[in-house]
Amino acid sequence: MNKTYFAILVAALGYFVDIYDLILFSIVRVPSLKSLGLNEAQVTSQGLFLLNVQMAGMLIGGILFGILGDRKGRLSVLFGSIFLYSLANILNGFVQTIEQYTILRFIAGIGLAGELGAGITLVAEMMPKEKRGYGTTIISAVGISGALLAWWMASKFDWRVAYFVGGGMGFMLLFLRVGVLESGMFESLKKSSHSIKRGHFLSLFTQRSKLRRFVNGILIGSPLWYVIGILITLSPEFAKALLTVDAIDAGKSVFYSYTGLVFGDILAGLISQKLRSRKKVIFIFLVATTLAIITFFRMTGLSADQFYFMTFILGFCVGYWVLFVTVAAEQFGTNLRSTVATSTPNFVRGSLVAISLLFTSLKPSIGILSAGLYTGLITLGLSFLGLYFIDETFHKDLDYTE
Repeated sequence: MNKTYFAILVAALGYFVDIYDLILFSIVRVPSLKSLGLNEAQVTSQGLFLLNVQMAGMLIGGILFGILGDRKGRLSVLFGSIFLYSLANILNGFVQTIEQYTILRFIAGIGLAGELGAGITLVAEMMPKEKRGYGTTIISAVGISGALLAWWMASKFDWRVAYFVGGGMGFMLLFLRVGVLESGMFESLKKSSHSIKRGHFLSLFTQRSKLRRFVNGILIGSPLWYVIGILITLSPEFAKALLTVDAIDAGKSVFYSYTGLVFGDILAGLISQKLRSRKKVIFIFLVATTLAIITFFRMTGLSADQFYFMTFILGFCVGYWVLFVTVAAEQFGTNLRSTVATSTPNFVRGSLVAISLLFTSLKPSIGILSAGLYTGLITLGLSFLGLYFIDETFHKDLDYTE
């Protein structure tokens, strides 16, 4: 098999396992916390806390694995990250207390942080600029479908078994990684000059141009984790407030939203290749997300099927994730590319901490529905601002340094 195609395959399967493990907690939040003896109110509060702990771990892991990817190589991250989160998820199946759950979700978060950025960086550097969008689209579409398997496993088996399966798939994937070659751009940089600093994360904050690109990238991606982390994870609570006729299962909401996300990612990637632009397509999807969120909060008395259809639409509209990650990889030179491509998605995931704090601070005074809507509109407003100031990168040659 062609080395580029093999790298795409392995990166896609790696992201598949990554998403399976990442989203599994949102699916098993209620049954797992109830089995540990928590009541309904604690399931909501502790569930948000554990999600924030996992995202905080990803924030830290995004920095650590991003730096490692630029200093030691893209492959070192692909091996290290999957080993760490696979081990953490197997141990997660044995937890007996909320304290153990918290520690392992934090460790898993650190491990989950490295997979996507390293895979996207590796494939983007191996493909010609006119076609790399196809490679990253395949990685994202295959990877995001890991959430569908997570839902199926959780619906058929005990939540502990679902964690065991995720960890087991990760260790099996390590054997495939052996055949993947390192990025040629990285190897050339490593051999050509020792004076160029690689993986200098703090340099992102010392130059206005770098900081602007980095922050704008984070803002662009934040609506996706508002939708997944707030609207979908807390879908039973929102459904109750919206007077939905039937009870809503959070796991099914995740399933339908991620099904929509898969289709959205594929369409966004293909349209981007057709229009030869990342920014135009992201703008279209952000507008669609805004309309979908407003519609979501205006629809009351839905049946379960109608509510799940809305979660599908929400997932589809935030299906520009593949473009956002690709743009992050294309914004910086080879000596900082892994650092940015790995840390940016995880800063976006980590932004859920701030988003959920805003939501929870508004909720007591204005209620769950108004708090959810205002939080979403603020998040989207910042995202439009970031998109306006970021550079178009479709035609950008990636063989350069900062």
